[in-house]
Amino acid sequence: SGGHTAEMLALLKGLDPSVYTPRDYVIADTDHTSATRVEAFEHARGGADQYTLHYLPRSREVGQSYLSSVFTTLYALLHACAMVLRLRPSLLLCNGPGTCIPVAAWCLWLRFAGVKRCTVVYVESIARVDSLSLSGKILVRTADRFLVQWPQLAKKYKGRAEYIGRV
Repeated sequence: SGGHTAEMLALLKGLDPSVYTPRDYVIADTDHTSATRVEAFEHARGGADQYTLHYLPRSREVGQSYLSSVFTTLYALLHACAMVLRLRPSLLLCNGPGTCIPVAAWCLWLRFAGVKRCTVVYVESIARVDSLSLSGKILVRTADRFLVQWPQLAKKYKGRAEYIGRV
């Protein structure tokens, strides 16, 4: 939501919509602005019939305690399971919000179970200058590509993170 949505749309501007189609967007069910922004983005590039919005319970609200987020994450994992099994994505491009963790977990499970190869690409937020977000800390070891926008983060996580500059 908010900055994450803006960064994701900036990333998507660089991708050919005819190659990366259909597109499925996963949005937290409490995020009321991202759907409107995604719809405007898709309509502006003529992809009105090539994308679908999906809503997922948040794993963790901003400021929520880590202890209580265990239960909300389990709830989100249940919802993400059905969605990922139905969609069977080839590529998961995510950029930080906790909503991506359950989806990434099930995409990785599809791969390890031999059901479908899903490439997981994680792009850390521009706001993360010196340390990784919680989502980044979780996915730094499992994502196929882990991209950061600050050279000091790439240096700090050498061998795991790749510096791509500002998106």
